[in-house]
Amino acid sequence: MNLRFWQSWSIGTRMAFITMLPVVFLFSSFVGYSWYSHRAQVALELEERGRILAKALAETSEYNVISGNLSDLRLTINGLVQSDKSIHRIDVVDANQKGAISVISQNSAIGEDRFYEAPIKKQMIWINLFSDNGVPHVSGSSDTKPTTVPTEVVGYVRVTMSPTNMLHKQARRFQVELAMAALALVVSGALAYVLARSLTIPLKSSIGALREIRGGNYQVELPVTTGGEVGELQESITEMSVALGRSRQDLENKVAERTKDLVESRNEALKADADKRKLIQKVNSIVEDERKSIAIEIHDELNASLIAARLESQSILHLAGKVEQGPMIDEIKQKSQAITKLTLDLYASGRRLVRRLRPEVLDMLGLHGAVEEMIRHYDASHPECHFQFHSDGDFSGLESELAISAYRIVQEALSNVLKHAGATHAQVAMTLSEQDDTLHIEIADDGAGFSTASASSGIGIIGMRERVYALGGTIDFSSEPDKGTVVGIALPIAQTV
Repeated sequence: MNLRFWQSWSIGTRMAFITMLPVVFLFSSFVGYSWYSHRAQVALELEERGRILAKALAETSEYNVISGNLSDLRLTINGLVQSDKSIHRIDVVDANQKGAISVISQNSAIGEDRFYEAPIKKQMIWINLFSDNGVPHVSGSSDTKPTTVPTEVVGYVRVTMSPTNMLHKQARRFQVELAMAALALVVSGALAYVLARSLTIPLKSSIGALREIRGGNYQVELPVTTGGEVGELQESITEMSVALGRSRQDLENKVAERTKDLVESRNEALKADADKRKLIQKVNSIVEDERKSIAIEIHDELNASLIAARLESQSILHLAGKVEQGPMIDEIKQKSQAITKLTLDLYASGRRLVRRLRPEVLDMLGLHGAVEEMIRHYDASHPECHFQFHSDGDFSGLESELAISAYRIVQEALSNVLKHAGATHAQVAMTLSEQDDTLHIEIADDGAGFSTASASSGIGIIGMRERVYALGGTIDFSSEPDKGTVVGIALPIAQTV
């Protein structure tokens, strides 16, 4: 059983309950006591009247019972029963308990379960016919009553009372008392309601003011309409509203100042970010120009020198074949052939170096052809890993700077696959989306993978990030240990720096 059911009640209900609880208790106690007292009074009065009636009839019916003249006694009893509605029945029996007279009232339907009995006693009267001096009485009266001596019981008078009439009278009295008590209860309830309303109305206004304050309206004017603690509460709410309004204004001012500072800081950061991108693009451009310059020098000077050295070595070998043969001539031929082979190897290395510094195929075939050629070279020169390439879109209209950066990003990613992944399969997908003007590149492998949360970025990954960042793009690494790695790159085609 929940003994705290009242905790969900409103204050007005609690106030009315507290006020009416003792009143209802007093009302119930009064009604119960009144009902019990009226019932007890009826029982007591019936008992007293029954005994008196039985005794009175027993004393007055001695002669009738002894003489056998019961008709007069019946008339007397019948008149008594008809005149008194509280009498239900009167019975007169002889000494042998045989009924002599029985009169039942027609006015009462209900009688008590018990009766009140009084014995009819035969009395003897002693008469003294002589005076104290022995002279017989002739006339005159005597002040002294003759003595009576009870002898035997000649019958009984039994009176059965009826509570109906008296109960009706007491019920009418009880109804009047109940009506007065109910009126007092109603008046008490009305007073409790008025008292509760006098408390709940200012509380409701206070709660409404607090809700407005909670909603953000601090300009609340709550008049003090009562005294005591509730009046102090209303006054405190008004003071709190004023204090909160001031605090809110101060906070808004501080927020405005801080927002202004943050906007300035953001603008400076954006400006610095734009400057950083320009710097990275400038550095990458300088690096590519320097690579191009070195590649040109290697191609025009070093490769030309190697070709000249190879031709000179072949001339030496041709001249050695015209002179007389001998051990020295054979050694000269061997050295000439070795120099020729060495120049060819150096020339091939120079060509590969030039291709890495400045991929000529990028200028001739564009980004798609250059990446395809690079993947074909990786697949042919590294049989332990199978490389695949997929593309979608027209890449011929890409700017040179974007194409070079995309080429370098793919080159660095595949280099990391060969160096660190230990993969058996790698795939490059390149898509040019016209809907969002973005170049999407994805490099996936089935290698060792790494934990993106704990692994530190190497120089290659940092370089890839910087290139993507300089172009205003995004790069994402998705990898788990022993589950391979997926690198997703998005580069905007039309960028604004």
